[in-house]
Amino acid sequence: MKRTSWTAGLTALAAVPLALSTAGAATAAEPAAAPAATTCTYTPAVPADNFKGIPVFDAKKAAKPYSATLRTSQGAITFQALTDKAPCTTYSFRFLAEHDYYDRTHCHRLTTQRLYVLQCGDPTGTGSGGPGYSFPDENLDGATYPAGTVAMANAGPNTNGSQFFIVWKDTKLSPAYTPFGRVTAGLDVLQKIAAGGEDDQNGPGDGFPTLPVNIRNVGISKH
Repeated sequence: MKRTSWTAGLTALAAVPLALSTAGAATAAEPAAAPAATTCTYTPAVPADNFKGIPVFDAKKAAKPYSATLRTSQGAITFQALTDKAPCTTYSFRFLAEHDYYDRTHCHRLTTQRLYVLQCGDPTGTGSGGPGYSFPDENLDGATYPAGTVAMANAGPNTNGSQFFIVWKDTKLSPAYTPFGRVTAGLDVLQKIAAGGEDDQNGPGDGFPTLPVNIRNVGISKH
């Protein structure tokens, strides 16, 4: 999902596997090199709507599993964060949630033709808002978007911010949007929202949800 426009089209730092080489007929195996520690860079960027600061990545905290619950006016939606596959993204989402960034915002876009997603995370409600920083894509190698996927909206490669979308029905997209969560409860809420339709303001099957989806708060539950 493009963050800065309402076009129907919704890439990137794919994980490079660590290759281990062996040196012929050694009499004793060399110790395996330790995996490189994950590092995440959050770069100041505009816009800075409802600015809460810029996260400083903490690898130990980032590795801890968690679930997030979006308490909305249509019901609760809970997803498991993929901290092992998208640590930079899940760390950013947690940072924003713990600083109440998403509280009292609304989901501004619903698509019901070809693409089946609900887009949220913009405090301005226009589709062009952001948290004041950006960060690179990740977890794109072989990415797919079945129902229940939570992924980042963007304005092009490596422009992630605060906006995200939730897939309510299996959707075919190019692997250009970082998947970082999987819905574990509330898919029925998403389908109810989708069944309510949208206003087509951006074209057939693409507009503002008819059923208002106001996010009251986002709760983080540690596993």
